[in-house]
Formats: sequence, C-alpha cells, structure tokens
Amino acid sequence: MKCHRVNELIELLLPAWQKESDLNLLAFLKQLGEEAGFTGELEQLSDEVLIYHLKMRDSEKTKAIPGLLKDYEDDFKTALLKARGIIKD
Repeated sequence: MKCHRVNELIELLLPAWQKESDLNLLAFLKQLGEEAGFTGELEQLSDEVLIYHLKMRDSEKTKAIPGLLKDYEDDFKTALLKARGIIKD
C-alpha cells in the first residue's frame, strides 16, 4: 500500500470510527465492509473499498463515485462523440 493511500485511509477512518467508539478496530472494519457489500474474509478487504465507502458513506445513494464525475456526460450522444474524438473538450 502506498503512503498516500495509508494517510487518506487514516484521515477518513478516524472521524468515522470516533462516531462508533464502542467498536474495536477490527469490528469497525468488518462493519464497513458489510455496509459496502463485501462478503469475503476481512483480510481480503481492500483499502480501495474502505476509502471509497468512507467517502460515500454519508452521501446520497445516487451521488456519483468520486473520480468518475469528471467523465460524466448528461447526454449519451455527446459522450459517444467525445469518446470517438469528434468533439474535443
């Protein structure tokens, strides 16, 4: 795991864990995984799942995932033309 991802995970994890301070760290990580729909073993839970779930945890269910919004187009035809290189940004 790269250093910036560790820092980002800790930065996101701390305030969320403080709200659930009655849980130990492993129990809290398990809870986060279950909320994100992860069904595997806890040691297989990736940092990406934790980071994106913590970022999106308190947002609306229909809100776009961070990082995908930059590529979002309201109109399918415009998106297709941009993908083909006909329309330039």
